[in-house]
Amino acid sequence: MITYQEIKNNENIRTYIRKADEALVALGYTEHSFAHVTKVAEDAGRILTVLGYDERQVELVKIAGYMHDIGNLVNRVEHSQSGAVMAFRILDKLGMEAEDVADIVAAIGNHDEGTGKPINAIAAALFLADKSDVRRTRVRNREISTFDIHDRVNYSVEMSDLTVDKEKGEIRLEIRIDTEYSSVSEYFEIFLTRMIQCRRAAEELGLHFRLIINDVTLM
Repeated sequence: MITYQEIKNNENIRTYIRKADEALVALGYTEHSFAHVTKVAEDAGRILTVLGYDERQVELVKIAGYMHDIGNLVNRVEHSQSGAVMAFRILDKLGMEAEDVADIVAAIGNHDEGTGKPINAIAAALFLADKSDVRRTRVRNREISTFDIHDRVNYSVEMSDLTVDKEKGEIRLEIRIDTEYSSVSEYFEIFLTRMIQCRRAAEELGLHFRLIINDVTLM
């Protein structure tokens, strides 16, 4: 069976991740390179681990998390679908079993908030892990005076913590924002659709989704 560690060590996949992020640098996007995809992979795996999913499901969601943004190499528009097609070819060529390939491809193809749906546990965990990765270190622009709204919101985030509480049946995204750089309303202006989809993803996992910003529960 193909493992997460094998995928992480695969030089071709690493090249696609690096080149995809270079394309986003040219477009002025926040960081989507190894820091982001590794965090998404690990957080998605942690979600399913806490909820008691089997070891293989955890491996699959970590692989999906690590590969989820390679479609940005093709184009930012519909990158989830492009990435799913790329992942299919790569994993099939590596000899991964069809059922495992199908689960990973479906999760990658559904991780965009505009068109995706949390169709299964792997897709739901990937979505939650991806959309909760909001942090100052993702901002590449070092000139604060030229920040756009995405730069401001990400730069304002001093702390972001995704917690799965199986006993309470909830998953909490707790964020601390420095309002010198961005207001809470600006966070919602660009991330409202994501947060609604996070709620749906949590429901797919049998959980309630809670969003807490600066100690105030907003969802």
